Amino acid sequence: MAAIEFAMIVPLMLLMFLATVEVTGRIAADRKVTIVARTLSDLVSQTVSVTDDDMKNVFAASYSVLAPYPPDGAKATIAEIYVDKNKVAKVLWSKSGTVTQSGSTASSTLSASSYGAGDTITIPDGLKIPDTYLIFSEFKYPYQPTIVYLPQQLGVNDLSATAYTRPRQTKCVAYTQAGACP
Repeated sequence: MAAIEFAMIVPLMLLMFLATVEVTGRIAADRKVTIVARTLSDLVSQTVSVTDDDMKNVFAASYSVLAPYPPDGAKATIAEIYVDKNKVAKVLWSKSGTVTQSGSTASSTLSASSYGAGDTITIPDGLKIPDTYLIFSEFKYPYQPTIVYLPQQLGVNDLSATAYTRPRQTKCVAYTQAGACP
């Protein structure tokens, strides 16, 4: 009798264990993605101006927050947004970056962003303060689940997060290659 009960309960217990492992792994990865997005905007908002080399360093440093998850396939974007007197948010400058990791060293590559200078962008209403600037970051990560089959079939592997911060040292963070602040 006990052997029959054991045989009936083991598959259920094993399924519950594997589901717990997968759910907690995904929650941990999602939290890391949120922290990376916040780190990106926070690092840029603490400066007066940035260059391409600074952006590469920011991307590389922020990806270290993602550990122990590999940065493969992840993409980050940083942009500065100006909210005009009519509460319309427009992109001043934007840059995307990816990171490759070899051993303990991370190096980043810059690329054009999907947000172009002058593009109107949607931001939360609470951030629409006229004549202000925001540093916007977006981070997308293709999460690889521990139990590969089920989440891939459901299409729930892509994680993403955005963050907004205000410049701290100055009203506007100038991006040297894009020109000075207006």
